[in-house]
Amino acid sequence: MQEYFLGRQPIFDADLDVKGYELLYRSQDMESHVNGDQATSQVLLNSFWEMGLEKIVGPHAAFVNLTRRFILNESLIPPPSDQLVLEVLEDIEVDDELLAAVSRLKEKGYTIALDDFIYHPKLQPLVRMADIIKIDILALSHQEIDEHLFTLRKFPLKILAEKVETPEEFDWCKSRGFDYYQGYFLCKPRIIKGRRMPTNRVNTLRLMAELQEPDLDIKQLEQLIAQDVTMSYRLLHYINSAAFAAHDIESIHHAIVYLGRQEICKWASLALLAGIDDKPEALTMTALVRAHMCELLAETNPQLNPSTAMMVGLFSTLDAMLDAPLEEILADIPLTEGARDALLLQEGPYANILTCTLAYEAGTWEGIDFEDEDQTRLISIYLRAIEWAEAMLGTMKGQQ
Repeated sequence: MQEYFLGRQPIFDADLDVKGYELLYRSQDMESHVNGDQATSQVLLNSFWEMGLEKIVGPHAAFVNLTRRFILNESLIPPPSDQLVLEVLEDIEVDDELLAAVSRLKEKGYTIALDDFIYHPKLQPLVRMADIIKIDILALSHQEIDEHLFTLRKFPLKILAEKVETPEEFDWCKSRGFDYYQGYFLCKPRIIKGRRMPTNRVNTLRLMAELQEPDLDIKQLEQLIAQDVTMSYRLLHYINSAAFAAHDIESIHHAIVYLGRQEICKWASLALLAGIDDKPEALTMTALVRAHMCELLAETNPQLNPSTAMMVGLFSTLDAMLDAPLEEILADIPLTEGARDALLLQEGPYANILTCTLAYEAGTWEGIDFEDEDQTRLISIYLRAIEWAEAMLGTMKGQQ
């Protein structure tokens, strides 16, 4: 798992009640430098899509610094909400293009704040669109601050005192009637740390989850496989290999009809795990052996679903494949109750199948009792699973 970081500094009212938080770019190596666009994109990614805004700011406002690029391209910004406050940075050139972009954001319902603001008459069009103006009290004299307050109070907006670093500064700002306060005296930024999967593994997990949807029809399955060029190629290569008599299947749709929805979903899940290229081949082999042995064992009991058993065996390796706790991974995958109980609680008939499979994997064959099966037959099933896994792995390696 990859670690990521986010700074969060509270913003208070005059009664020192929290009104919001400014979200700040932070990294593990604080000496590394990134440009403004990179910093903004990381803050948005980590706060809105990774952690979730609710976990970071609760019901309060979230102030996010925007560079010119983000202001001009609103598709890069999360949808407007009562919580999101867009801060226009002080070093952005204010021209007609910027004013038009801010006006569009304002019309769509975004709350606009101006950061480290120093008033100039040419900035008045921007001020008219602002909801909050932040004044760096260390950048101006007391007289200049008073002049700013006199001018800005003509507009229907809130004024925030930032970089309040001493009790005396807070008292002075409070006497001037600022609406909001922010600074080290009140609270230093707190570093929040999270973990996320690398992008390729996130995509693998997403596809595997969608493959498990019970209502997935043939058209949706075809579109799902078509999203992944590598998987599409592997499917057509696989079904036209020596393992099948059909050598004239040229489309994903035809392959699905030929093999059947359930068989395709099983194959696609295998292909996805085999496609994780930074894991040792031995781990992929283990996943394939477990999957097929669980499937074969389930075939001996008419009350069990071999496809479910196969997924239990395959998914028992997900924590090692994706470098995350199994509980976190399975939270996003719609498994059957029997499969979930087997993987997370080690309970139920599918758990018995997995226990038997793991015992044979570890070589502790003696004493294993499954459905009163003869030990000789169980050993035969295990050897068949190994043979199948080797053939499957060889086929997949030949497609790369």
